[in-house]
Amino acid sequence: MSKAMKSVCVYCGSNPGRKPEYLRAANTLAEALVERNLQLIYGGAKLGIMGALADRVLSLGGKVIGVIPEDLVTKEIAHTGLTKLYVTKSMHARKTMMVELADAFVAMPGGVGTLEELFEVWTWAQLGLHQKPCGLLNVAGYFDSLSEFLAHTVAEEFVKAPHLDMLFVESNATNLLNGFASYQPPEISKWVERTEAEAFTQKESQKL
Repeated sequence: MSKAMKSVCVYCGSNPGRKPEYLRAANTLAEALVERNLQLIYGGAKLGIMGALADRVLSLGGKVIGVIPEDLVTKEIAHTGLTKLYVTKSMHARKTMMVELADAFVAMPGGVGTLEELFEVWTWAQLGLHQKPCGLLNVAGYFDSLSEFLAHTVAEEFVKAPHLDMLFVESNATNLLNGFASYQPPEISKWVERTEAEAFTQKESQKL
């Protein structure tokens, strides 16, 4: 990486989920972040896994930066005890600020919003818009089916294997952060090169 990792953005659920392992994993990740003096960047809510993660980091003396759109603040879900809370005009502004503030990105168990944020920031990495590591903290096998599907996208030649390899998948927070610390982005274009396109066209034409 071009600079030392100082802040980690975590995308996760505003609900606690069905299994107690999810909240336990939030505590474990919080401890790993504080142990490495890494600042937490997250969505600014006080609920669910999000709130538990922030509370544990704060209780250990770590720093937590929340970023939340103003329409969610008015619904009284914003965490008021953070090191700093940024209030943005929109969800788009929120996501952009989180990317700018963080040096790495983790998705913990969560819903559609968590997945959308992770896929967007991973896509930006594929496009070379940033060179920061992205990963899944696969608590209690939550992302097993997603990992299988992503392998399928490679087999079907919609995703290049080096781009899938950019996405760390670990069940252990320490292993995930260790992987981030030594991350080197692949030197491969997101787009199909001309020679690849010509070879593919020739192969397909031979089937006709």
